[in-house]
Amino acid sequence: MISDKVTICNKLGLHARAASAFVKKAMEFSSAITISNTKTDGNGKSIMSMMMLEASQGTELQLEVDGEDEQLALQTLIELVEQKFNEDE
Repeated sequence: MISDKVTICNKLGLHARAASAFVKKAMEFSSAITISNTKTDGNGKSIMSMMMLEASQGTELQLEVDGEDEQLALQTLIELVEQKFNEDE
């Protein structure tokens, strides 16, 4: 298992479209993905878990990835968040 932190940097935070993009990307990997903040944690492959994080701009999230493709999954998901979920603001 590996983990790292990432900060939500897009203006709208982890809204429905951004959460959906994260889940869609997470589903490409076989590894288990857990995402958490100071309030709650959830399955990175579940849209409901992602929405429960209520992560606004500036929120720091902890990503934990466990599985055979964990390194690539962690790197890819962090890049997605840092690229503001590939959305125009």
